[in-house]
Amino acid sequence: MFWVSWLLAAFANPTESIVMTVRGPISALDFGKVLVHEHIMCDFIGADKTGKHRYDPDDVVATMLPFLKALKERGFSGFVDATPAFIGRDPIVLKRLSDLTGLHILTNTGYYGAANDKFLPSHAFAENADQLAERWVSEWLYGIEGTEIKPGFIKIGVDPGPLSEIDKKLVQAAARTHLQTGLTIACHTGERQAALEVLEVVKSEGVDPSALIVVHSDSIPEETVHEKLAKEGAWVEYDAIGAKPISEHVRLIVSMARKGLADKLLLSHDAGWYWVGEPDGGKSKIRPYTTLADELIPALKRAGIDETILEKLLVHNPREAFKIRVRKR
Repeated sequence: MFWVSWLLAAFANPTESIVMTVRGPISALDFGKVLVHEHIMCDFIGADKTGKHRYDPDDVVATMLPFLKALKERGFSGFVDATPAFIGRDPIVLKRLSDLTGLHILTNTGYYGAANDKFLPSHAFAENADQLAERWVSEWLYGIEGTEIKPGFIKIGVDPGPLSEIDKKLVQAAARTHLQTGLTIACHTGERQAALEVLEVVKSEGVDPSALIVVHSDSIPEETVHEKLAKEGAWVEYDAIGAKPISEHVRLIVSMARKGLADKLLLSHDAGWYWVGEPDGGKSKIRPYTTLADELIPALKRAGIDETILEKLLVHNPREAFKIRVRKR
């Protein structure tokens, strides 16, 4: 295929940076203005019961298409879908929506160990970190679920507090997958101790913190932790925009910018989504992807955040975070 030669050339020439979308690789420079953590569809029934038999893909596409069109109308061109395997990841649905909108949509590999392991398949408990990494690397090499669609990043999740044995294994597997693929690791945490332990495991595996996105950092109340993560080089993701007061995110972003740490910030809503198993796809609960554009950006401008920093937050930082490259310590 045409993109295989492009991909090989990109790895041979580090100046040709790419992002992997559901329609194939693009130049990182074409990623544009990006939402880094959203959801098209989620199924919360559990790993042992979920599957494609539980939804009509045509209904998912018809339901979510208007929300993506509204985002495109606001000048966004990149959309990172953070739904993991066994919670409703469907690369074909994402590709259909990408084809219909022209948005550069990313999907992922990896497993979600938060929620007390409800969304982990049984083999995740039996296999070691290398075996899990082999599964995830295979999706990168050969495509997801029999398709030719490749992941654009690694999504994992861990529970709050000290890392359990299986959560630590997921982080190790993600780090080892990164070293073989160059895919960035996005880890659901939202709690101080878990976030800091994830960072240490990633480092112990020989991976530079710049390959780690700490998801839900805005749920960590200790701002000193945000600062530590950013100074270590990890990406600090504020992704509850619209779910929390806009004033709270303005305060956090202005504070980080004044500390010279805007280079490590990522912004998104953690919004959507089509609710599998609920009547009418849970349409009444779907949160749009437009609050950042319609409310946060004007509020940031009023707070003194200039266009240079906004460009960094919405264009430059996502491009750097999701560029495919191996980052070793």
